[in-house]
Order: sequence, then structure tokens, then C-alpha cells
Amino acid sequence: MNMQTDKTSVATTAATAADIRRILQMIPHRYPMLMVDRVIEMRLDASAIGIKNVSINEPFFQGHFPSEPVMPGVLIVEAMAQTAAVLVVSTFGSDSEGKLVYFMSIDGARFRRPVVPGDRLELHVAKVQSRANVWKFAGKAIVEGKVAAEATFAAMIRDR
Repeated sequence: MNMQTDKTSVATTAATAADIRRILQMIPHRYPMLMVDRVIEMRLDASAIGIKNVSINEPFFQGHFPSEPVMPGVLIVEAMAQTAAVLVVSTFGSDSEGKLVYFMSIDGARFRRPVVPGDRLELHVAKVQSRANVWKFAGKAIVEGKVAAEATFAAMIRDR
């Protein structure tokens, strides 16, 4: 379904945010792979801003790296993708809750600065295009106003 031509399946209520309880209803990710704590802003079918509060208690810090903990870049991209998944579910409404989202591509990934315990990661995602069940997004992860990482990624949304 093309979002530009078929607006009948787009949610009619404009959700503008999602707390952790709502996120848990919307996407199937759970600890230790849930990488978004809150979505503070959404423009349905367009963009969202998610938040990941990075804690020393994250399990990946045990090995990445014990003496100098740094959040793995692939998990930063995952956090952007999960924020995008919340946007997609919000756009389509409750019928899409709990569907699986599979990466299809990650392009132009750049890691500009380390993300460390105590950082508040802002996950900015914007829809580039959507066709049927495939969505493409541009994402930026920002810490204290500075870009920590960026990537363009595509994902396929499907039933479990």
C-alpha cells in the first residue's frame, strides 16, 4: 500500500508521543534488545524523536569495553530503527502492533562520536519513502546537540 494514495489505513488519531508502556505494546522488542525508552515527538507518516537513556547497567558494556564503555554503533542504529518502528505502528494504528520489523539495508552509516554511560541519546528519524510493507528512513542519533551517528536504513514490516 502506498501511503500517498491510500490514506484509509492510516491512523486517524494523531499520537504525538509514546511512553515505555505504550512502546511495549507497539513493538515486540524486550530487554536486553529494547533500545528506546520514550518517543517524545511524532508526526504521523513523517518523523519521530525517540530517547534512549544510556546507563552503565546496559549488558553490552560488560564487554564493549570494560575499561572504557562505549555503546556499539550497531545498537545505536538499532535504536533509530526501533524509533522508526514506533512511528510506523502509530501511523497504521493498533492493527499493526506487535508486528516484526526486519532490516533490509543500512546505508551511509557514520559514527561521529562515542556514546557512553550517562548520555541521553536523541533518535531523530524521518521517512524517506514507503512502498507496501517496506519503509526507508534517514536517522540521526544526537547527544548534547551533536551528531553521534547517522544512517539511512530500510525495513520490512510483516506479521509474526
